[in-house]
Amino acid sequence: MAASNIVSLTAKNFPDEVLKSPVPVIVDFWAEWCGPCKMIAPVLDELADEFEGRVKIGKLNIENDQSVAVEYRVSGIPTFLVFKDGQVISQQVGIAGGKPKLKSLIDSAL
Repeated sequence: MAASNIVSLTAKNFPDEVLKSPVPVIVDFWAEWCGPCKMIAPVLDELADEFEGRVKIGKLNIENDQSVAVEYRVSGIPTFLVFKDGQVISQQVGIAGGKPKLKSLIDSAL
């Protein structure tokens, strides 16, 4: 499913893995049936390798943990939220812009 350095997020581990993270976190809200989510997955793997140790990348399946998606008002997928110090600092809905756009979101968090 994902590279070994991508964190599988759930409602249970979200506070520790995302909100209390000492490094910025990009969270991919996705679902198994989502074609664009599958298309962008290899890009997330590349970014996880490229930014390892400086940024955490996590994936949250909205089918399994709808409460988190509702809390952050995720209405379309994929949605990428960038968290820093427990707060959302930027977001992107969809895969327009591909890797360069996601990389700029990460760069802005660093």
